[in-house]
Amino acid sequence: MQRENWTSRIGFMLAAMGSAVGLGNIWRFSYVAGESGGGAFLILYILSVLVIGIPLLLVEVSIGRKARQDIVGSYKKLAPDKPWYMLGYLGVASAFLILSFYSVVAGWALYYWWRYLTGSMSVMPDVGFGGSFETFIAQDYAPLGWHALFMVITMFIVLGGVQKGIELANKILMPLLALMMIGLAIYSVTLPGASEGLAFLFKPDWSVLDDPSVYISALGQAFFSLSLGVGTMMTYGSYLTKEHKLPSATVGIGIMDTCFAIISGIVIFPAVFAFGIDPSSGPPLVFITLPEIFYQMNFGGIVGFIFFTALSLAAISSSISMLEVPVAYLMRARNMSRKKASLIASIVIFISGITVSLGMGKWSGVTLIGDHNILDSFDYITSNVFLPIGGLTMALFVGWYFTRSEALEAADLTESALASVWLVLIRIVAPIIIIIISLNSLGIV
Repeated sequence: MQRENWTSRIGFMLAAMGSAVGLGNIWRFSYVAGESGGGAFLILYILSVLVIGIPLLLVEVSIGRKARQDIVGSYKKLAPDKPWYMLGYLGVASAFLILSFYSVVAGWALYYWWRYLTGSMSVMPDVGFGGSFETFIAQDYAPLGWHALFMVITMFIVLGGVQKGIELANKILMPLLALMMIGLAIYSVTLPGASEGLAFLFKPDWSVLDDPSVYISALGQAFFSLSLGVGTMMTYGSYLTKEHKLPSATVGIGIMDTCFAIISGIVIFPAVFAFGIDPSSGPPLVFITLPEIFYQMNFGGIVGFIFFTALSLAAISSSISMLEVPVAYLMRARNMSRKKASLIASIVIFISGITVSLGMGKWSGVTLIGDHNILDSFDYITSNVFLPIGGLTMALFVGWYFTRSEALEAADLTESALASVWLVLIRIVAPIIIIIISLNSLGIV
C-alpha cells in the first residue's frame, strides 16, 4: 500500500496546527491561566513552549518522517527486535481514551452552537445557565446524540484521506478559526472594563511565582496543548517527504499554537472582568460563565454563536488528528482499507464515549481512579500517565537510542548552530521536566 503524503509544507503545518489548536487552547488555557494568576503564568507558558514544547515537537515529527509509519510501525522499523514498539501501543490507547472523552465535551460545544444558532440561549433558563448545563449533561440520550454527531463529522473527514480529507479540512478550518478568534478578541477589548482583563493577562503579578504549582501548570499546559506524546504529530510527520524541512515548520507550529492560546485569553478575560466574574472560575468557565456573560452583553447572541462555532471547529481539527493515530495503525498492522479502519475506530471510540457521557448522569456514582468519575478518570490516566510516558519515550529514543548524527539528520539540524542545544534539551532537560510534571500531577511530589 502506497504511503499517503501532504501536498505541501503549508498543508502539513495547518494540519499540525489544527491538531495542536483545540479545546486545550481555548477552554483549558483560559481556566488554567485564570487559576494561575494570569500574566506571570503566561510568561512561564511561553518559555515552556520555546524550551520544551518545540524541541519535543521536532522530536516527534522527525521520528514519523524518518520511519514513514504509524506510531507502532515507526518504532518497529527504527528499532527492530527492540521493545520500544510496545510504547507505540500506549500511544494508540491514548488516542482512543482521549477521544472517548474529548468527543463528549466537543459534543457539548456543538449543542451550545446549535442553541445559539436557534436563539434559545437568548432566554435565561429558570435554573440559570449553570443549572441548565448540569441538567443537559446528566441526561441519558441527548448528550449521546451530540457525541455521535461529532464522531460522524470526525470520521467523514478522516475517511477522505490525508490530502482530500485531513489537509483540505484544515486548510478551511484553521483560517476560518483564526478569523473568528481575532474578530472576537477585537470585540472583547472594546467592552467597558476590558483593560482590567488585559492587565490580568499581560501584566505579571510576580507574587504568584512563590507557588511552585504555577510552574508545573505552565509546563503541563505547554506540553499538552501541542498534542505531544500521543502520536498525532508522529503520524502526521510520517506523511512528510524529505523535501519538507522540519525545524522552521515546528517552530512555526509552536508559535501559532501559542498565539491561538493568547488570543483566546484576549477573548475571554476582558469579558470576564467587564462583567465582574472571577477569572479563576475553573473548568465551568466556557460552558457556564461565558454564556452568563454573553447573555448580559450587547449582541451577546451573535458573539456566543461565533465563539461556540470557533470552539467546535477547534475541537474538530484536533479530533481528526487523534482518530488518525489508530486508523493509521489499523491500516498498516491489519491491512485494512482507510474506510474500514476509520469506521471500526470511530465505533469503538463512540461506544467508549457512551460510558463517559453516562458517567455525568446515571453513572455519576461510578469512580475508576480514586474519587474521579469516568471522564475525569480517562483524563487523569492519559494526562498524567500515558502522555508523559509517550513524550519521555520519544525524547529518550531520539536523544539516546539514536546516535548524535542520526538524531541531527532526522531533525534536519546537521548544519544548525542550535544542534547541540537541541540535543541537551531532549536528552536531559525535557526528560527531567516531564518526570517532575508527572510526579507532581500524581501527587508524589
